[in-house]
Amino acid sequence: MLSPTERFATACDEAFPHMSGWFSRFYQDSRKWDGPYPRWFLDWVVAGREALTLRMWQVELVPGLLQTAEYARALFRAWRPGVHEGELDDLVDGRLERQGILDKPGAPELWVVLDESVLHRMIGSAKIMRGQLDYLLDTYERSAVTIQVVPAEVGAHAGLLGAFAIASGDAPPDTLYVDTAVQGQTVIETAIVRKAASVFDRLRAEALPRGTSRDLIEKVAEERWKT
Repeated sequence: MLSPTERFATACDEAFPHMSGWFSRFYQDSRKWDGPYPRWFLDWVVAGREALTLRMWQVELVPGLLQTAEYARALFRAWRPGVHEGELDDLVDGRLERQGILDKPGAPELWVVLDESVLHRMIGSAKIMRGQLDYLLDTYERSAVTIQVVPAEVGAHAGLLGAFAIASGDAPPDTLYVDTAVQGQTVIETAIVRKAASVFDRLRAEALPRGTSRDLIEKVAEERWKT
């Protein structure tokens, strides 16, 4: 089955003028569905844009909202072997565009807790990792962004089962995003979101204070990722 064309959408707008150009707008929006944001990810993109607070836990990777272009590119290249450079550019651009929510007026408060292993995992190259950790250090200048690190000596903890994020807005329900090896899942069931929030609070309690976390990131950047 062929997808509708822009010409078809324009013809529909002409046939139904009372819709005020809805078909053309829908066509333009639909072009993004299989572009930088897969369809299953769109609910989380919307939740992030509308959030007042974002809480993120990561056990393997730097969260997308704090990734450099080079770090993101290395990840997409690994996840999609054989991807064309043009498509790779679109994926990276989509990720960087999403980071714009941190620069808008009334940006959400972002609270990120990372396992220390994130700082040591080679993504791309030592140069890319040094740039990524330097970028994390730069974010400490943003009052609305808090980054804490759960140090390696903590050992086993509740977050080892996987990464997740919680978006909270003016009104309930909060939205939970859970990473999986196949695709992410967006959840709004109150009981599940509440359990995730409890895990996040436990991880935050295990993490180093903000300033000490910054010192650890700087130490790893200088000692492990020399360039």
